[in-house]
Amino acid sequence: MPKETAKPGAESPPGLSRLLDGSAFLVEKLYAQSQAARWGLTLERFVLSLERSVTKRFAAEPAPRQKVEGYLGSLHLEDLALACACAAGCESAWEHFFTTYRLYLYSAAAAITKRPPSDPYAREFADSLYATLYGRETTIGRVSLFNHFHGRSKLSTWLRAVLAQRYIDVLRQEKRLESLEDDEGSEKVLPQKLRSNWQPTDPNRSRYLRLLADALKQAISSLSQLDRTRLISYYLKDLTLAEIGKTMNEHEATVSRKLERVRQELRVKVIAVLKSGCAAKNGVDAKPGLDDAQIQLCFEYATEAWPFDFSQLLEAIPPARSVAKSLPPGG
Repeated sequence: MPKETAKPGAESPPGLSRLLDGSAFLVEKLYAQSQAARWGLTLERFVLSLERSVTKRFAAEPAPRQKVEGYLGSLHLEDLALACACAAGCESAWEHFFTTYRLYLYSAAAAITKRPPSDPYAREFADSLYATLYGRETTIGRVSLFNHFHGRSKLSTWLRAVLAQRYIDVLRQEKRLESLEDDEGSEKVLPQKLRSNWQPTDPNRSRYLRLLADALKQAISSLSQLDRTRLISYYLKDLTLAEIGKTMNEHEATVSRKLERVRQELRVKVIAVLKSGCAAKNGVDAKPGLDDAQIQLCFEYATEAWPFDFSQLLEAIPPARSVAKSLPPGG
């Protein structure tokens, strides 16, 4: 007997919210159009992405059924399904995303940072986005930046906007001088070469750098040999993601994600060490930990001039028996 075609008013798919109630036929049609099944994405999970999108769109106004359905029909469904699958941790979806958008992200990052597409900084800036997009498991479920993509624009447009906002955040963080105003009231910023004339030397600068180096040593000692090899290959030997992936039998996307994941983990460990301080030991008084502002200064001073040989840190400190790796905080 042939399978019955779903009709309007048919029983709603599991997980369909009141917001989409009565739109079961349309939702199943959108699911088919999105090709979400090729990523193994269930209808229920796809419905959740539609819910988030509709909720975001109609947060400040009534949402009559006709208007909601019109909005759903305007979404970039394949992009939404891909983002949803990547957020869910689907490896095939993630590899497709990496292959499809990697060069675009490099180009976008270069344009945003005003650097050549082959510039290492632009590429690293683009690569740093992968870990946040891929997400992580938490006590409340998987958290991914992809959850903030609602399909209202193309995925490429959204990605460029995310990169642009991240770069603005970077510039704001790096800007340590207050803006001045010229005679016409326009914003004026002192040139980089004049900053030292306006910034008094911090007497704690060398101490902060030493504390950061010690914290980094402790964090590195918790890393495994596998993660060290990956980081040494990328940051010290300048191997490409493809070259590292070939030696480790991993996809480029996996290599990129693991590099960023380990870097973030290392930063978290360093911050924890700096906050914990030092207990009294061998007649030496206990030393309190640093606060958030002091830790930020540690990272800023390290960015300006890191006086320690990081390669020696990676290669000299015995690794842990588990799996993990790192590089300088904020690097």
